[in-house]
Amino acid sequence: MTKMNKNYYAILMAGGVGSRFWPVSTSSFPKQFHDMLGTGETLIQKTFSRLSKLIPKENIYILTNEKYNDLVLQQLPEVTQKQVVLEPAMRNTAPCILYTSLKIQKENPNAVMVVAPSDHWIEDETAFINNLQASFDKCEKEDVLMTLGIQPTFANTGYGYINFEKSEHAIKKVHQFTEKPDYETAKQFLASGNYLWNAGIFIWSVNTIITAFQNFQPKLYELFDEGFSVYNTDFEDDFIRDNYGRAENISIDYAIMEHASHVYVLPATFDWNDLGTWGSLYDKLDKSTNGNAVVNAQTILEDASGNMIRTTDKKVVVIDGLNDYIVVDKEDVLLIYPKKKEQDIKKVLQKVKDNFGEKYG
Repeated sequence: MTKMNKNYYAILMAGGVGSRFWPVSTSSFPKQFHDMLGTGETLIQKTFSRLSKLIPKENIYILTNEKYNDLVLQQLPEVTQKQVVLEPAMRNTAPCILYTSLKIQKENPNAVMVVAPSDHWIEDETAFINNLQASFDKCEKEDVLMTLGIQPTFANTGYGYINFEKSEHAIKKVHQFTEKPDYETAKQFLASGNYLWNAGIFIWSVNTIITAFQNFQPKLYELFDEGFSVYNTDFEDDFIRDNYGRAENISIDYAIMEHASHVYVLPATFDWNDLGTWGSLYDKLDKSTNGNAVVNAQTILEDASGNMIRTTDKKVVVIDGLNDYIVVDKEDVLLIYPKKKEQDIKKVLQKVKDNFGEKYG
């Protein structure tokens, strides 16, 4: 049994819209609140449960948009309102991480924390917890910013990469963060052997990350530090409502990780999938003999292969002569779309909204 340490905290990032999973994921009910894999648990429930194997449940903060507050409390009944940190405006990851870090620092200046997306799929949870424990151990001993990097399995152009210095140590020094590459560059990264996928999982002590904001984002730090005296009190909401919109729209990678020199990465020993698209979900699901992946549907399939099929409530689906398609049926929307064009679903969603109204997105 892993030790439960009261200094361990988590920030669970749950504010995204997941528009490439339309029509299931919408701006009013995004993918992290859906049971995308048909397991009986939503993605945020699965992530919360995973983190609570190492981190006290009361120390897990859920960072989300104001409009998802009720969804969070419904799906995570063990979480109290004070653990739900609400963004009144969308400002990317750096402002919300700084804001929550200041709240945690005020509560416990000895805190070490993990920042983790709420919508990732991780099968080997024991390996994940072991990797997280090793990262916490390093951050408790040293003034470092840590990340978990994912061993690349193919030349993916949809992820950022982490370039590390080769060494015998399990935890490697990061040389640089690299933006999403083109295909040829991605192939070179894989061949070189010292690149990992950036999964957006970060670990650090609360004091180390706040010092990094002071050094690299002094304006952002000053904006949120002004409210320090009211954090974790009844006056916090007013301060955030009045000031949050003034924050720069910037990611934690751009704001901090690309500037800091004391960044380290632990190559993950667990399988990982960011469940960013219908194709990535298809990859993770069990398939029939013809390679069809089915969630929630009852099917009769003839001359049909490689399809991703999802409906609500055991709907009967009959398909003949369709290969490598995404077929998603949801109350008032039916999507039948080639899997190879899945990156265009965002554009399709915009067309649907333009033609038929926001209620469909």
